[in-house]
Amino acid sequence: MDEGSELSLTIAQIVQRLKGSHLHSQIERQAKECLHQPEIKLESLKEDVRSFLKTSGWERQLQNAVYRELHVQLPPSHPVAPPEHLKEPLAYMRKAQASWEKRVLKSLNSMSTELGVPLARMRPAAEQKELSNKWNEMGTDEPDLTSFRPVYAPKDFLEVLISLRNPNHDSRVDVGVRSHWGLIQIPLNVRDIPQLRQAYSELNLTSGQLGIDDHAHIHPDLFENEYVQIGKKVVLEQDSAAAQQYSRQGCPTGLRADLWALILNSTNQPQDVMYYEQLTAGVIQHDLLVDNLIYKDVKLTASNDDYYFVFEDFLYQVLLCFSRDTAVLEHFKYNSATPPKSFIQGKGEDEECAVVYPPNGVIPFHGFSMYVAPLCFLYNEPSKLYSVFREMYSRYFFRLHSISSSPSGIVSLCLQFERLLQTHLPQLFYHLRHIGAQPLRIAFKWMVRAFSGYLSTDQLLLLWDRILGYDSLEVVAVLAAAVFAFRAENLMEVTSLASAEAVLADLSTLKVMPLIQIFLFATAI
Repeated sequence: MDEGSELSLTIAQIVQRLKGSHLHSQIERQAKECLHQPEIKLESLKEDVRSFLKTSGWERQLQNAVYRELHVQLPPSHPVAPPEHLKEPLAYMRKAQASWEKRVLKSLNSMSTELGVPLARMRPAAEQKELSNKWNEMGTDEPDLTSFRPVYAPKDFLEVLISLRNPNHDSRVDVGVRSHWGLIQIPLNVRDIPQLRQAYSELNLTSGQLGIDDHAHIHPDLFENEYVQIGKKVVLEQDSAAAQQYSRQGCPTGLRADLWALILNSTNQPQDVMYYEQLTAGVIQHDLLVDNLIYKDVKLTASNDDYYFVFEDFLYQVLLCFSRDTAVLEHFKYNSATPPKSFIQGKGEDEECAVVYPPNGVIPFHGFSMYVAPLCFLYNEPSKLYSVFREMYSRYFFRLHSISSSPSGIVSLCLQFERLLQTHLPQLFYHLRHIGAQPLRIAFKWMVRAFSGYLSTDQLLLLWDRILGYDSLEVVAVLAAAVFAFRAENLMEVTSLASAEAVLADLSTLKVMPLIQIFLFATAI
């Protein structure tokens, strides 16, 4: 497909998607209302209406909406390509993902059978009233969750990724011995340091960075003051593209919430608040088996975390609403995964009686709540927190727990991490492999959570600034490799997996940006 027809197809798809949106009807209403204004002339009607929409800020809102669509748009492909090819072009990846989904759903169904807990039930009126009354203090409730277990943990998922093989690839023809050192044995294109330097040029040693140049011993006039002023202008202009570019060098603490919402085009309009309230009502009316998995996960992770335990109530609210949100199903158009389905009780296994379960199509796993926890530092209004999390999930986090060939997918991140270590720290990699401490077995849990719960919150937010700024999770793999490089001296002394894990057990004192910068721009190549 040539560039011209590719562009026109993309434009047509975006127009189609925006036509049914609330923004479309608002702009239409404004355009009709402005016709009564004296400055709108019949002879220059089109230009005058355009000019009015521009000056009243509607054009910018439309630009931001288009910019958002471009980020969640399927890449242009051959017009006759089947839908599953658009979700994931490699057949063996699709097969592995389908097999993993079956396994997860089987685990959920067998838990339902063993415990005698239905997948969904209507709450009795008394229970609805009780939940409604304690909606803002659910953390005080201590349901008995001893019999519930997470459907899977990251280490189970890692075993599936390790077993992935491309049936068309003969690994014997690979050049170089190092390709056999790692656990991920599939041929995908991942960027090496020279290509990363080019892609992440704003992180170079001569550019100012929040996370480095805002430290106490550096005078704020040298970088920070002017950078914060630029940030304020970006927020004032309400331009998503400018906010994304700005975020590449980090977001100032006081502006981060506004900048992230702007990048994600998360507006929190009255209709968004109302939608969130409808989701809340859905939680109060119906009890789902996955609610127990959410409770259990929050109790096992965020509630035990020094940074996040105070947000326990927020986490329950956001995650319970998220599980009911059918708007999340939209992201399956470009996700290699397929939403799981269950059958309505008493209807047998008739396909027509199959419904998506949970309603958002996402079964939570151990550590899932840590995708939300850091956002609680930025947003104290539940509906705003919710809409930002949903957008973050639909753009980035879903890629961390689905099998795909995407450059931001967990498979590529694992491969990139291993390649960076093998190429630039071969002695360390060989040593760890030799003692049975494959680096990926240690780093996987960091990457699958995008480091949430492992770094101190201020450092984690600086990392996530760059994920949003570059619209990619690649920086997660780079940081994982940089952590190993930073602790290389100690790791060369260890003699077992347990002692290697001990060296890397506490990452809370690490400074993210110096590590990434040194690894990318001060490594000899």
